[in-house]
Amino acid sequence: MVCCGELTLSFLSSAGASMSVLSRPSRMMLLMNPQSGKGQALTLYNNHIQRMLNEAGVTHTLVITERQNHARELVKEADLSQWDALVIMSGDGLLFEVINGLLERPDWEEAIRTPLGILPSGSGNALAASIHHYSGASPVFSEELLVSCGFLLCQRLVARMDLVSIHVASSPRLFSFLSLAWGFVADVDIESEKYRQVGAARFTIGTLVRLASLHIYKGKLAYLPASSLAPASRPSKDSPLQRTESMPSRSATKGPSDSLLLPLDQPLPSDWVVVQEEDFVLMLAMYQSHLAEDLLAAPGATSDDGFIHLIYVRAGISRTALLKLFLAMEKGAHLTTNCQHLVHTKVRALRLEPHSPKGIITVDGEVVEYGPVQAEVHRGLVGFMPSWLLCSMLETVCVCVCVCVCVCV
Repeated sequence: MVCCGELTLSFLSSAGASMSVLSRPSRMMLLMNPQSGKGQALTLYNNHIQRMLNEAGVTHTLVITERQNHARELVKEADLSQWDALVIMSGDGLLFEVINGLLERPDWEEAIRTPLGILPSGSGNALAASIHHYSGASPVFSEELLVSCGFLLCQRLVARMDLVSIHVASSPRLFSFLSLAWGFVADVDIESEKYRQVGAARFTIGTLVRLASLHIYKGKLAYLPASSLAPASRPSKDSPLQRTESMPSRSATKGPSDSLLLPLDQPLPSDWVVVQEEDFVLMLAMYQSHLAEDLLAAPGATSDDGFIHLIYVRAGISRTALLKLFLAMEKGAHLTTNCQHLVHTKVRALRLEPHSPKGIITVDGEVVEYGPVQAEVHRGLVGFMPSWLLCSMLETVCVCVCVCVCVCV
C-alpha cells in the first residue's frame, strides 16, 4: 500500500527536489487576503479549509490582512517562535509580501527557515499550480486546485524553494519566488487588473486586448549561462547563510549575499552573454513551472533546481504566431514550436536595461521601478510545505490515506 505522502515524495524526489519532514506542527498562522481572486477567500475558508484543519487537529490563527503590505509588516514584527508554519491563503501577491517581510528582519537567517505554505484563492495561483505540477498530479483549476492542495500530500513534508534577489536602480533589494517580467507579459498582468472580478479569465482577456495593440520594446539583455558555473549547492537545514551582500548597495544589508552581480552602473564580467540591443516583445524570467494556473511557462523547472529559466521573444513575430505560443503554453508545448523569434535558456543571473522610455516591469506580478534591473538565483533558500494543510490525522487513519490517493491520482 502506498500512502499519498510517499507517492508525492517519490515524484518530488525523482524531480530532484530536496525535502525533509517537519515535526508535527500544532500552531499555524494563516494569513488571508479577503480581496484575492474574486473576493471569495473567506467563503472558501469557511466552506473547505476551516473544517479540514479542525478535523486534522491543527491549531491555527486566522489573520485577515487589511491593506497592501499588511502581511509584510506583520511577519517583520511577529514572534515566530509561536508558530510552526506560516500559511498564506491568497494569490501569489501575499506570499511575495511574506517572503520579503521575513528577509527584512534582523534575524532573517532564522526567520526564512520558517516553513511556508500557500492555499490558492487568487486569480493567478502560479505557485500552487507549480507545486501541484511537481507532484505529478493531473492539472486542476480554481476551487478544485484549492481542495486538491488540501489533500494532495498527507505528510508533513518540507521542500526547498529557490528565491531570486532583484536589484533595481533606486529601491531596496527584493526577493522573488516566481518571475521577473518585462514587455507583453508584464503589460497583460497589470492591465488585466481591471478584469479581476472574472478570476483567472482576466489573463485571457488581457492577452487578447494587448495582442490587438502589440507593443515593441527596445533594450539590452545579458545573462550568466548556467553552464558556465558548477551547480549551486542547496543549503542544509543547519548550514549558515551569509549575512550581508557582497556588493555595495543602498538596499538593506539583510539577506544572502549576491556573489554573481556587480552594481548596475558597472560593466558586466566577460563571462556573461550579451544580447545586443534589439527590439523585444517580451522578456520573462521564471523559477517555477507555472506563470498562472493554466500557463506552463517553464515545463522543465523544479522548485529548487538553482536556475532562472529565461524566455524572450524578439520583435518580428506576428500576432497570430504570438497567440499560438500562448495557446501552446497552456500545455507547456511552446518551447518545442520551433518559433524563430523565441529563445529559452537556463541562467544563474541576468541584467536587463530597457531603452524604451515607458514600460512595465513586474516581480511576482507586482510592479517595480521601471529601469535597469538585475537578478541572481539563490538555490533552496526557503522551505515550503507542499501539503499546506498538514493533514496529520490521516497518518493514523490508513483508510483515509487510501481515499486521498484515489482522489489525487
